[in-house]
Amino acid sequence: MQYRNDKSGAPLSILGYGCMRFSRKGGAIDIDKAEQELLAAYRAGVNYYDTAYIYPGSEAVLGEILQRNGIRDKVRIATKLPQYLVRNAASLDKFFAEELSRLRTDYVDYYLMHHLTDIAQWERLKAVGALDWIAGKKASGAIRNIGFSYHGNTENFLKILADYDWDFCQIQYNYLDETSQAGVAGLKAAAARGIPVVIMEPLRGGKLVNKLPEAAKRLMAGHERGWSPADWGLRWLWNQPEVTVVLSGMNSLEMVEENVRIASEAAAGAFTEADHAFLQQVIGIIREKEKVGCTGCRYCMPCPRGVDIPGIFSSYNAMYTETKRSGRIQYLQAVALAANPSFASQCIGCGKCEQHCPQAIPIREKLKEAERALLPWPMKSFVRIGRKFMLRKK
Repeated sequence: MQYRNDKSGAPLSILGYGCMRFSRKGGAIDIDKAEQELLAAYRAGVNYYDTAYIYPGSEAVLGEILQRNGIRDKVRIATKLPQYLVRNAASLDKFFAEELSRLRTDYVDYYLMHHLTDIAQWERLKAVGALDWIAGKKASGAIRNIGFSYHGNTENFLKILADYDWDFCQIQYNYLDETSQAGVAGLKAAAARGIPVVIMEPLRGGKLVNKLPEAAKRLMAGHERGWSPADWGLRWLWNQPEVTVVLSGMNSLEMVEENVRIASEAAAGAFTEADHAFLQQVIGIIREKEKVGCTGCRYCMPCPRGVDIPGIFSSYNAMYTETKRSGRIQYLQAVALAANPSFASQCIGCGKCEQHCPQAIPIREKLKEAERALLPWPMKSFVRIGRKFMLRKK
């Protein structure tokens, strides 16, 4: 494992463990499976583990695994304040105390203001006393490093970055998002201030690996480098010295092994002009096919009307990045014939989902598009018959 330093000079593994996508079984996180995968990463040298208050069950599972294996003090925990739920100074302590309890610890190594999208959210936090609260927690050692995770435009990122003496920050960044959100401009601005940058969505929730268009997969398979799609995505990030840690939501031992291998081989400045030109070809293919820029982060959920927004968009995109048949089959399995239907037509247009979408997707409009594509009139009849049959079986 290779390491890059945080602001104080402490070494952080360049591969971080994203705990949002732990495998689930029976509606809960499969802790035994998660433990095997997490310990495999730990033994390989991964020392940065990222979770959040709103990731269902994630903090508690991480805390239990670290405690029962006696490795809490050997790793770095990163978790996040749900700033969108903060109403007053008292709630700062309430959420933090709950997180410490879940994590079975008395301190957090890296604490983030979660999901900032503009400077106004940071100003609101300051108005309820966040600056004094942060200072107190850092002085007591309960918080070792303070940062923020970001999902807005570059302009607001730069404003937040300049407004406080941050210890680190976290941004969505990958070869498909080089100029969106904080982007490369935000990455370089943070580095210029000596602020380490943690990367989330490095492979766009799998879109840059197993969900690539077939033409892009063939292009990569035939390249002389012999790199996998994950190789290309992760190496592109680690090629940039401004990147400190790249998070991966690893939920299989095979994924852990592949990512650890890449992290041991990647190097800053290793990409050639030909490598960059090749990725531009891949990007061109992806942009031609993709219909909705959804990463499957599920910040839009739960929908008050039960609409499975990420599931619908995943199926819609699969129609064009894979085949129409595979997209519609995925839609039938995951949405249309599920025990509790979650059709796009159930949307009442309240817009709550759009307020939380990191990608600023016009969700209501795209849901209508997706419904038309995924449910042409012959399929509507099939779905009605299929649902009646399912209900009769029950």
